[in-house]
Amino acid sequence: MLGEYRITGRRAAEISASVERGVATGALPPGHALPPLRELADRLGVNPNTVAAAYRLLRERGVIETAGRRGSRVRARPVSTPRDQIRVEVPACARDLSTGDPDPRLLPALAPAFAEAARAADARPVLYGQEPLDAGFARLARAAFAADGVPAGPLAATSGSLDAVERVLAAHLRPGDALAVEDPGWGSLLDLVPALGLRPLPVAVDDEGPLPGEVRRALAGGARAVVLTCRAQNPTGAAVSAARARELREVLAAHPEVLLVEDDHGHGIVAPPPHPLAGTTTHWAFVRSVAKVYGPDLRVAAVTGDPVTLDRLRGRQRLGPGWVSLLLQRAVAALWQANTPDLAEVARAYDERREALIRALAARGVEARGVGGLNVWVPVPDETRAVSALLQAGWGTAPGARFRLGAPPGVRITVSPLSPDDFEPLADAVAEAVRPSRGVRYD
Repeated sequence: MLGEYRITGRRAAEISASVERGVATGALPPGHALPPLRELADRLGVNPNTVAAAYRLLRERGVIETAGRRGSRVRARPVSTPRDQIRVEVPACARDLSTGDPDPRLLPALAPAFAEAARAADARPVLYGQEPLDAGFARLARAAFAADGVPAGPLAATSGSLDAVERVLAAHLRPGDALAVEDPGWGSLLDLVPALGLRPLPVAVDDEGPLPGEVRRALAGGARAVVLTCRAQNPTGAAVSAARARELREVLAAHPEVLLVEDDHGHGIVAPPPHPLAGTTTHWAFVRSVAKVYGPDLRVAAVTGDPVTLDRLRGRQRLGPGWVSLLLQRAVAALWQANTPDLAEVARAYDERREALIRALAARGVEARGVGGLNVWVPVPDETRAVSALLQAGWGTAPGARFRLGAPPGVRITVSPLSPDDFEPLADAVAEAVRPSRGVRYD
Protein backbone atom coordinates (compact mmCIF):
# COMPACT_ATOMS: atom_id res chain seq x y z
CA MET A 1 0.00 0.00 0.00
CA LEU A 2 1.14 3.55 -0.74
CA GLY A 3 -0.64 5.04 2.25
CA GLU A 4 -1.51 8.69 1.78
CA TYR A 5 0.96 9.35 -1.02
CA ARG A 6 -0.62 9.53 -4.46
CA ILE A 7 1.50 9.17 -7.55
CA THR A 8 0.43 11.67 -10.18
CA GLY A 9 1.21 12.52 -13.81
CA ARG A 10 0.10 11.84 -17.35
CA ARG A 11 3.48 11.43 -19.02
CA ALA A 12 6.36 9.13 -18.11
CA ALA A 13 8.55 12.03 -16.99
CA GLU A 14 5.77 13.41 -14.78
CA ILE A 15 5.06 10.02 -13.19
CA SER A 16 8.73 9.32 -12.49
CA ALA A 17 9.16 12.82 -11.04
CA SER A 18 6.19 12.21 -8.75
CA VAL A 19 7.74 8.98 -7.45
CA GLU A 20 11.09 10.72 -6.91
CA ARG A 21 9.36 13.45 -4.88
CA GLY A 22 7.81 10.77 -2.70
CA VAL A 23 11.20 9.12 -2.16
CA ALA A 24 12.90 12.45 -1.40
CA THR A 25 10.29 13.43 1.21
CA GLY A 26 10.21 9.99 2.83
CA ALA A 27 6.59 9.36 1.84
CA LEU A 28 7.86 6.40 -0.20
CA PRO A 29 10.50 4.87 2.11
CA PRO A 30 13.20 2.38 1.07
CA GLY A 31 11.72 -1.04 0.32
CA HIS A 32 8.24 0.36 -0.35
CA ALA A 33 6.34 -1.50 -3.11
CA LEU A 34 5.06 0.49 -6.07
CA PRO A 35 1.73 -0.37 -7.72
CA PRO A 36 1.74 -2.88 -10.57
CA LEU A 37 1.93 -1.28 -14.01
CA ARG A 38 -1.66 -1.84 -15.03
CA GLU A 39 -3.05 -0.86 -11.65
CA LEU A 40 -1.24 2.49 -11.70
CA ALA A 41 -2.12 3.00 -15.37
CA ASP A 42 -5.83 2.51 -14.59
CA ARG A 43 -5.61 4.87 -11.62
CA LEU A 44 -3.93 7.61 -13.68
CA GLY A 45 -5.96 6.96 -16.85
CA VAL A 46 -2.90 6.38 -19.03
CA ASN A 47 -1.53 3.61 -21.22
CA PRO A 48 0.41 0.89 -19.32
CA ASN A 49 3.34 1.58 -21.65
CA THR A 50 3.56 5.09 -20.18
CA VAL A 51 3.89 3.69 -16.65
CA ALA A 52 6.41 1.12 -17.91
CA ALA A 53 8.49 3.95 -19.37
CA ALA A 54 8.29 5.86 -16.07
CA TYR A 55 9.45 2.82 -14.10
CA ARG A 56 12.28 2.32 -16.58
CA LEU A 57 13.44 5.91 -16.00
CA LEU A 58 13.36 5.34 -12.24
CA ARG A 59 15.40 2.14 -12.55
CA GLU A 60 17.99 3.89 -14.73
CA ARG A 61 18.33 6.63 -12.10
CA GLY A 62 18.76 4.06 -9.34
CA VAL A 63 15.56 5.09 -7.52
CA ILE A 64 13.71 1.77 -7.76
CA GLU A 65 14.53 -1.86 -8.46
CA THR A 66 12.38 -4.50 -10.15
CA ALA A 67 12.47 -8.18 -9.22
CA GLY A 68 10.25 -10.06 -11.67
CA ARG A 69 6.90 -11.13 -10.25
CA ARG A 70 7.67 -9.38 -6.96
CA GLY A 71 7.23 -6.07 -8.73
CA SER A 72 9.03 -2.76 -8.27
CA ARG A 73 10.23 -1.29 -4.98
CA VAL A 74 12.06 1.79 -3.80
CA ARG A 75 15.72 0.88 -3.47
CA ALA A 76 16.92 -0.01 0.00
CA ARG A 77 19.80 2.44 -0.54
CA PRO A 78 18.39 5.13 -2.85
CA VAL A 79 20.84 7.30 -4.73
CA SER A 80 19.56 10.35 -2.87
CA THR A 81 21.40 9.11 0.27
CA PRO A 82 25.04 8.69 -0.79
CA ARG A 83 27.56 6.97 1.43
CA ASP A 84 29.46 10.19 1.94
CA GLN A 85 26.66 11.14 4.32
CA ILE A 86 27.68 8.23 6.57
CA ARG A 87 30.28 10.19 8.48
CA VAL A 88 30.98 11.66 11.87
CA GLU A 89 31.29 15.32 12.66
CA VAL A 90 34.80 15.73 14.03
CA PRO A 91 35.00 18.63 16.51
CA ALA A 92 37.85 21.11 16.33
CA CYS A 93 39.40 19.65 19.48
CA ALA A 94 39.84 16.21 17.83
CA ARG A 95 42.19 14.98 15.10
CA ASP A 96 40.38 14.18 11.86
CA LEU A 97 41.66 10.89 10.45
CA SER A 98 38.51 10.15 8.44
CA THR A 99 39.01 12.07 5.21
CA GLY A 100 41.22 9.92 3.00
CA ASP A 101 43.04 13.09 1.97
CA PRO A 102 46.75 13.22 1.14
CA ASP A 103 49.13 15.19 3.36
CA PRO A 104 49.19 18.81 2.07
CA ARG A 105 52.86 18.97 3.06
CA LEU A 106 53.63 16.27 0.50
CA LEU A 107 51.78 17.94 -2.38
CA PRO A 108 53.78 19.85 -4.98
CA ALA A 109 53.70 23.61 -5.56
CA LEU A 110 51.30 23.99 -8.49
CA ALA A 111 52.17 27.57 -9.48
CA PRO A 112 55.21 26.73 -11.66
CA ALA A 113 53.37 23.97 -13.54
CA PHE A 114 50.31 26.14 -14.16
CA ALA A 115 52.47 29.09 -15.18
CA GLU A 116 54.14 26.91 -17.80
CA ALA A 117 50.76 25.61 -18.99
CA ALA A 118 49.34 29.15 -19.09
CA ARG A 119 52.24 30.41 -21.21
CA ALA A 120 51.51 27.67 -23.74
CA ALA A 121 47.81 28.60 -23.72
CA ASP A 122 48.65 32.29 -24.25
CA ALA A 123 50.86 31.42 -27.20
CA ARG A 124 48.25 29.11 -28.74
CA PRO A 125 44.75 29.38 -27.24
CA VAL A 126 42.63 26.24 -27.27
CA LEU A 127 39.53 26.57 -29.45
CA TYR A 128 36.56 24.33 -30.20
CA GLY A 129 37.22 21.38 -32.46
CA GLN A 130 40.87 20.90 -31.56
CA GLU A 131 42.50 17.65 -30.47
CA PRO A 132 41.16 16.93 -26.94
CA LEU A 133 44.41 15.36 -25.73
CA ASP A 134 47.59 17.34 -25.08
CA ALA A 135 50.52 15.76 -26.92
CA GLY A 136 52.91 16.05 -23.97
CA PHE A 137 50.38 14.60 -21.53
CA ALA A 138 49.68 11.70 -23.92
CA ARG A 139 53.36 10.95 -24.50
CA LEU A 140 54.19 10.80 -20.78
CA ALA A 141 51.06 8.84 -19.88
CA ARG A 142 51.75 6.24 -22.56
CA ALA A 143 55.36 5.87 -21.44
CA ALA A 144 54.29 5.36 -17.81
CA PHE A 145 51.65 2.79 -18.78
CA ALA A 146 54.17 0.89 -20.91
CA ALA A 147 56.74 0.90 -18.09
CA ASP A 148 54.16 -0.72 -15.78
CA GLY A 149 53.18 -3.44 -18.26
CA VAL A 150 49.83 -2.00 -19.33
CA PRO A 151 49.09 -3.06 -22.93
CA ALA A 152 49.28 -0.39 -25.60
CA GLY A 153 45.94 1.17 -26.49
CA PRO A 154 44.21 4.44 -27.30
CA LEU A 155 44.35 7.15 -24.64
CA ALA A 156 41.90 9.63 -23.10
CA ALA A 157 41.89 12.16 -20.27
CA THR A 158 38.95 12.30 -17.85
CA SER A 159 38.00 14.39 -14.83
CA GLY A 160 39.34 11.92 -12.29
CA SER A 161 38.92 8.18 -11.74
CA LEU A 162 35.19 8.12 -11.03
CA ASP A 163 34.44 10.05 -14.22
CA ALA A 164 36.36 7.46 -16.22
CA VAL A 165 34.75 4.49 -14.47
CA GLU A 166 31.26 5.94 -14.90
CA ARG A 167 31.74 6.57 -18.63
CA VAL A 168 33.20 3.12 -19.25
CA LEU A 169 30.43 1.32 -17.34
CA ALA A 170 27.69 3.39 -18.98
CA ALA A 171 29.18 2.68 -22.40
CA HIS A 172 29.09 -1.11 -21.95
CA LEU A 173 26.36 -1.94 -19.43
CA ARG A 174 22.62 -1.43 -19.19
CA PRO A 175 20.34 -0.97 -16.16
CA GLY A 176 19.84 -4.30 -14.43
CA ASP A 177 23.27 -5.66 -15.36
CA ALA A 178 25.43 -7.06 -12.55
CA LEU A 179 29.04 -6.18 -11.88
CA ALA A 180 31.62 -7.44 -9.41
CA VAL A 181 32.89 -4.83 -6.93
CA GLU A 182 35.33 -5.04 -4.04
CA ASP A 183 33.82 -5.38 -0.57
CA PRO A 184 34.87 -3.41 1.36
CA GLY A 185 35.48 -0.98 -1.47
CA TRP A 186 35.46 2.63 -2.60
CA GLY A 187 32.30 4.30 -1.28
CA SER A 188 31.89 6.56 -4.32
CA LEU A 189 31.90 3.56 -6.64
CA LEU A 190 29.38 1.76 -4.44
CA ASP A 191 27.16 4.86 -4.79
CA LEU A 192 27.66 4.98 -8.55
CA VAL A 193 26.50 1.41 -9.12
CA PRO A 194 22.84 1.93 -8.15
CA ALA A 195 22.87 5.39 -9.75
CA LEU A 196 23.52 3.64 -13.06
CA GLY A 197 20.80 1.10 -12.31
CA LEU A 198 23.36 -1.69 -11.95
CA ARG A 199 23.42 -4.59 -9.50
CA PRO A 200 26.56 -5.02 -7.34
CA LEU A 201 28.00 -8.46 -6.64
CA PRO A 202 30.41 -8.10 -3.69
CA VAL A 203 33.90 -9.61 -3.90
CA ALA A 204 35.92 -10.04 -0.70
CA VAL A 205 39.42 -8.56 -0.54
CA ASP A 206 42.55 -9.54 1.37
CA ASP A 207 45.96 -7.84 1.41
CA GLU A 208 46.75 -9.19 -2.06
CA GLY A 209 43.57 -7.90 -3.66
CA PRO A 210 40.26 -9.50 -4.69
CA LEU A 211 39.96 -13.19 -3.85
CA PRO A 212 39.99 -15.27 -7.07
CA GLY A 213 37.27 -17.60 -5.81
CA GLU A 214 35.03 -14.64 -5.08
CA VAL A 215 35.60 -13.21 -8.56
CA ARG A 216 34.86 -16.61 -10.07
CA ARG A 217 31.64 -16.83 -8.06
CA ALA A 218 30.56 -13.33 -9.18
CA LEU A 219 31.22 -14.17 -12.83
CA ALA A 220 29.27 -17.41 -12.49
CA GLY A 221 26.49 -15.31 -10.95
CA GLY A 222 26.19 -13.23 -14.10
CA ALA A 223 28.57 -10.30 -13.56
CA ARG A 224 29.12 -8.52 -16.86
CA ALA A 225 31.92 -6.34 -15.52
CA VAL A 226 34.61 -6.39 -12.83
CA VAL A 227 35.95 -3.22 -11.19
CA LEU A 228 39.06 -3.59 -9.04
CA THR A 229 41.89 -1.53 -7.55
CA CYS A 230 45.53 -2.23 -8.42
CA ARG A 231 47.19 -0.61 -5.38
CA ALA A 232 46.34 1.43 -2.29
CA GLN A 233 42.84 -0.03 -2.26
CA ASN A 234 40.35 2.20 -0.50
CA PRO A 235 39.66 1.48 2.35
CA THR A 236 41.85 -1.57 3.10
CA GLY A 237 45.19 -0.59 1.55
CA ALA A 238 45.34 -3.87 -0.41
CA ALA A 239 47.57 -4.24 -3.47
CA VAL A 240 47.26 -6.91 -6.17
CA SER A 241 50.39 -9.05 -5.90
CA ALA A 242 52.14 -10.77 -8.80
CA ALA A 243 50.86 -14.17 -7.65
CA ARG A 244 47.29 -12.88 -7.20
CA ALA A 245 47.42 -11.22 -10.62
CA ARG A 246 48.25 -14.58 -12.23
CA GLU A 247 45.30 -16.22 -10.47
CA LEU A 248 42.93 -13.44 -11.46
CA ARG A 249 44.07 -13.52 -15.08
CA GLU A 250 43.28 -17.24 -15.17
CA VAL A 251 39.77 -16.59 -13.80
CA LEU A 252 39.11 -13.72 -16.21
CA ALA A 253 40.50 -15.59 -19.23
CA ALA A 254 37.56 -17.99 -18.91
CA HIS A 255 35.19 -15.03 -19.39
CA PRO A 256 36.66 -12.96 -22.25
CA GLU A 257 33.34 -11.17 -22.80
CA VAL A 258 33.46 -9.52 -19.36
CA LEU A 259 34.41 -5.84 -19.08
CA LEU A 260 37.46 -5.28 -16.83
CA VAL A 261 38.08 -1.88 -15.21
CA GLU A 262 41.26 -1.32 -13.16
CA ASP A 263 41.67 1.75 -10.97
CA ASP A 264 45.27 2.73 -10.26
CA HIS A 265 44.50 5.80 -8.13
CA GLY A 266 47.51 4.94 -5.94
CA HIS A 267 50.02 5.89 -8.63
CA GLY A 268 52.62 8.16 -7.06
CA ILE A 269 51.90 7.28 -3.44
CA VAL A 270 52.83 3.58 -3.59
CA ALA A 271 56.36 2.36 -4.28
CA PRO A 272 55.82 -1.15 -5.76
CA PRO A 273 54.65 -1.21 -9.40
CA PRO A 274 51.17 -2.49 -10.27
CA HIS A 275 50.49 -5.93 -11.70
CA PRO A 276 47.90 -5.09 -14.34
CA LEU A 277 45.29 -7.54 -15.59
CA ALA A 278 44.54 -5.36 -18.61
CA GLY A 279 44.20 -7.22 -21.89
CA THR A 280 43.00 -10.47 -20.31
CA THR A 281 39.46 -9.77 -21.55
CA THR A 282 38.31 -8.31 -24.87
CA HIS A 283 37.07 -5.07 -23.34
CA TRP A 284 39.11 -3.35 -20.63
CA ALA A 285 40.10 0.02 -19.23
CA PHE A 286 43.02 1.03 -17.04
CA VAL A 287 42.53 4.30 -15.12
CA ARG A 288 45.28 6.34 -13.46
CA SER A 289 44.32 9.41 -11.41
CA VAL A 290 46.66 12.13 -10.11
CA ALA A 291 44.37 13.17 -7.23
CA LYS A 292 46.29 11.45 -4.43
CA VAL A 293 49.77 12.60 -5.41
CA TYR A 294 48.97 16.12 -6.71
CA GLY A 295 45.80 16.90 -4.73
CA PRO A 296 42.08 16.13 -5.16
CA ASP A 297 41.36 19.45 -6.90
CA LEU A 298 43.57 18.51 -9.86
CA ARG A 299 40.79 16.47 -11.47
CA VAL A 300 42.67 14.60 -14.17
CA ALA A 301 43.04 10.90 -14.94
CA ALA A 302 44.77 9.17 -17.83
CA VAL A 303 42.78 6.26 -19.29
CA THR A 304 43.75 3.58 -21.75
CA GLY A 305 41.92 0.50 -22.95
CA ASP A 306 40.82 -1.49 -25.95
CA PRO A 307 39.84 0.56 -29.04
CA VAL A 308 36.09 -0.05 -28.73
CA THR A 309 35.96 0.95 -25.05
CA LEU A 310 38.03 4.10 -25.56
CA ASP A 311 36.02 5.10 -28.61
CA ARG A 312 32.79 4.77 -26.60
CA LEU A 313 34.29 6.67 -23.66
CA ARG A 314 35.39 9.57 -25.86
CA GLY A 315 32.07 9.55 -27.68
CA ARG A 316 30.14 9.95 -24.43
CA GLN A 317 32.61 12.61 -23.33
CA ARG A 318 31.98 14.62 -26.50
CA LEU A 319 28.26 14.67 -25.65
CA GLY A 320 29.02 16.20 -22.24
CA PRO A 321 32.00 18.36 -21.33
CA GLY A 322 33.76 17.65 -24.62
CA TRP A 323 37.25 17.39 -23.18
CA VAL A 324 39.29 17.86 -20.03
CA SER A 325 40.92 21.29 -19.97
CA LEU A 326 44.23 21.20 -21.82
CA LEU A 327 45.48 23.69 -19.27
CA LEU A 328 45.06 20.98 -16.61
CA GLN A 329 46.58 18.31 -18.83
CA ARG A 330 49.64 20.49 -19.51
CA ALA A 331 50.06 21.29 -15.83
CA VAL A 332 50.02 17.57 -15.01
CA ALA A 333 52.50 16.90 -17.80
CA ALA A 334 54.80 19.59 -16.37
CA LEU A 335 54.64 17.93 -12.94
CA TRP A 336 55.34 14.52 -14.45
CA GLN A 337 58.24 15.91 -16.47
CA ALA A 338 59.80 17.58 -13.42
CA ASN A 339 59.17 14.55 -11.16
CA THR A 340 57.72 17.00 -8.64
CA PRO A 341 57.37 15.91 -5.92
CA ASP A 342 59.81 13.01 -5.71
CA LEU A 343 57.34 10.12 -5.88
CA ALA A 344 59.67 7.68 -4.14
CA GLU A 345 59.93 10.04 -1.17
CA VAL A 346 56.16 10.52 -1.06
CA ALA A 347 55.53 6.75 -1.09
CA ARG A 348 58.17 6.24 1.61
CA ALA A 349 56.55 8.87 3.86
CA TYR A 350 53.14 7.19 3.69
CA ASP A 351 54.67 3.73 4.11
CA GLU A 352 56.46 4.80 7.29
CA ARG A 353 53.29 6.23 8.87
CA ARG A 354 51.08 3.32 7.89
CA GLU A 355 53.55 0.67 9.04
CA ALA A 356 54.26 2.49 12.31
CA LEU A 357 50.56 2.53 13.16
CA ILE A 358 50.09 -1.14 12.24
CA ARG A 359 53.09 -2.09 14.43
CA ALA A 360 51.75 -0.10 17.36
CA LEU A 361 48.34 -1.75 17.00
CA ALA A 362 49.87 -5.23 16.70
CA ALA A 363 51.79 -4.64 19.94
CA ARG A 364 48.41 -4.17 21.60
CA GLY A 365 46.87 -7.24 20.01
CA VAL A 366 44.80 -5.29 17.48
CA GLU A 367 44.54 -6.60 13.92
CA ALA A 368 44.98 -3.96 11.22
CA ARG A 369 45.39 -4.07 7.44
CA GLY A 370 47.14 -1.89 4.90
CA VAL A 371 50.06 -2.71 2.60
CA GLY A 372 50.00 0.53 0.60
CA GLY A 373 48.50 3.98 0.39
CA LEU A 374 46.96 6.42 2.84
CA ASN A 375 44.69 4.22 4.94
CA VAL A 376 44.65 1.50 7.57
CA TRP A 377 41.60 -0.74 7.97
CA VAL A 378 40.83 -2.00 11.47
CA PRO A 379 38.19 -4.74 11.89
CA VAL A 380 35.97 -4.01 14.90
CA PRO A 381 33.18 -5.93 16.65
CA ASP A 382 30.92 -2.87 16.89
CA GLU A 383 31.42 -0.06 14.39
CA THR A 384 29.24 2.51 16.14
CA ARG A 385 30.88 1.94 19.51
CA ALA A 386 34.40 2.03 18.03
CA VAL A 387 33.85 5.29 16.13
CA SER A 388 32.19 6.91 19.16
CA ALA A 389 34.89 5.76 21.57
CA LEU A 390 37.66 7.04 19.30
CA LEU A 391 35.89 10.36 18.90
CA GLN A 392 35.65 10.71 22.67
CA ALA A 393 39.38 9.99 22.85
CA GLY A 394 40.05 12.78 20.36
CA TRP A 395 40.36 10.82 17.09
CA GLY A 396 37.89 11.04 14.20
CA THR A 397 37.77 7.92 11.99
CA ALA A 398 35.61 6.87 9.05
CA PRO A 399 32.81 4.35 9.75
CA GLY A 400 33.24 1.17 7.74
CA ALA A 401 29.59 1.33 6.65
CA ARG A 402 30.64 3.88 4.05
CA PHE A 403 32.68 1.18 2.29
CA ARG A 404 30.85 -2.09 2.95
CA LEU A 405 28.15 -4.15 1.26
CA GLY A 406 28.29 -7.39 3.23
CA ALA A 407 31.82 -7.33 4.65
CA PRO A 408 32.33 -7.42 8.44
CA PRO A 409 32.47 -4.10 10.35
CA GLY A 410 35.58 -1.97 10.50
CA VAL A 411 36.89 1.57 10.70
CA ARG A 412 39.19 3.35 8.27
CA ILE A 413 42.05 5.44 9.64
CA THR A 414 43.85 7.85 7.31
CA VAL A 415 47.52 8.11 8.23
CA SER A 416 48.29 11.31 6.29
CA PRO A 417 47.93 13.71 9.27
CA LEU A 418 49.92 11.54 11.70
CA SER A 419 53.31 12.42 13.19
CA PRO A 420 55.69 10.10 15.11
CA ASP A 421 54.25 11.29 18.43
CA ASP A 422 50.74 10.16 17.44
CA PHE A 423 51.15 6.42 16.93
CA GLU A 424 51.29 5.25 20.56
CA PRO A 425 48.35 7.32 21.91
CA LEU A 426 46.27 6.52 18.81
CA ALA A 427 47.00 2.80 19.15
CA ASP A 428 46.00 2.96 22.83
CA ALA A 429 42.70 4.58 21.88
CA VAL A 430 42.00 2.04 19.13
CA ALA A 431 42.79 -0.87 21.45
CA GLU A 432 40.32 0.49 23.98
CA ALA A 433 37.69 1.13 21.30
CA VAL A 434 37.78 -2.42 19.89
CA ARG A 435 37.72 -4.09 23.31
CA PRO A 436 34.38 -5.88 23.84
CA SER A 437 31.95 -3.84 25.86
CA ARG A 438 31.97 -4.74 29.55
CA GLY A 439 28.37 -5.10 30.58
CA VAL A 440 27.17 -4.31 34.09
CA ARG A 441 25.43 -7.04 36.01
CA TYR A 442 22.64 -6.16 38.40
CA ASP A 443 21.62 -8.78 40.99
